[in-house]
Amino acid sequence: MHVVGSIIARLGSRRLAFKNLLPFAGKPLVGLGIEILRRATRVDEIVVSTESELIARVARDFGVRALRRPESLAGDDVPSVPVFQHILEAHPCDVHVNFNINFPMCEPAVIDRAVELAVEKGEALSVPYAAWAQTAERLRDYGDPWAPEKKAFLFEDPRAGSIDVHTLEDLLETYRRAQGPIPEWNA
Repeated sequence: MHVVGSIIARLGSRRLAFKNLLPFAGKPLVGLGIEILRRATRVDEIVVSTESELIARVARDFGVRALRRPESLAGDDVPSVPVFQHILEAHPCDVHVNFNINFPMCEPAVIDRAVELAVEKGEALSVPYAAWAQTAERLRDYGDPWAPEKKAFLFEDPRAGSIDVHTLEDLLETYRRAQGPIPEWNA
């Protein structure tokens, strides 16, 4: 069974500019995400989907090929499923799993669990929403990505992390939880 792990990372962000390139634990979020996917035992290949040459070059620094996302799939209002289908077309696999790098403290075991459940159920999504996996068959025949009947099997896993980074305050809180207090800043 061949599993492709993906990160979808646009340069623009409505709430936090250049979020995917901001550091956490000394690495840009996209690079850290690549490293987390690399530690997932069920992932055979890693792809970064982006419209940004800069993000593609950062992915290359971390030893991963970026798939150039067409402009039609790069907007704020584009659901993830068509992006996943684009990845599947370029990187055929049995199972696709997307790691949401907004959860930089996610443990790789969450990604592995999403893959296992997708094999069993067709599609699985962790709660919090750090890992989302589908079989290739499910992705090919997905239909309307907004349709309620296409909901993934949800599984709760606190190892995904508790903060979904969308703002500077979210990123700062993630640092606080990872590092603990800094006395001169926490007076």
